[in-house]
Amino acid sequence: MNFEITTEILINAPIDIVWKTLTNFEDYKNWNPFIIDVSGEIHKGGKINVTIQNDATSKMSFKAVVLENQENKQFSWRGKLLVKGVFDGEHKFRLEQITPNQTRLIHSEAFSGILVKPFLNNLQTKTKHGFQRMNNALKLKLESE
Repeated sequence: MNFEITTEILINAPIDIVWKTLTNFEDYKNWNPFIIDVSGEIHKGGKINVTIQNDATSKMSFKAVVLENQENKQFSWRGKLLVKGVFDGEHKFRLEQITPNQTRLIHSEAFSGILVKPFLNNLQTKTKHGFQRMNNALKLKLESE
């Protein structure tokens, strides 16, 4: 089964500032309520460790491979649970410049595998809400600086 989450938010900040904040993974612990840690080699093909937290009781860490790292455009990775085909996800941050001082963040993930269906309700609620909380936190951080 396949399922995709796509969220968008307009941020009143230049695209390069949004990009720098979005890819400063060391600072995630200070503002990001959903993806609380990313470490490793962030170049294309690099291996990273990602920790997400939907709420106070559900924290999950996994390994992923960086698919794209195009400055001021897109950063994406592919992660999996256990082995390929069980529960896989391709996570993307895509930026679009609207005006010199306004950027659209399109934050998405495409899920596939045999465990997508049993986790579908959780993906549609908690995980999607986590994406939205992260988007809003990024907007608040950049617009209040």
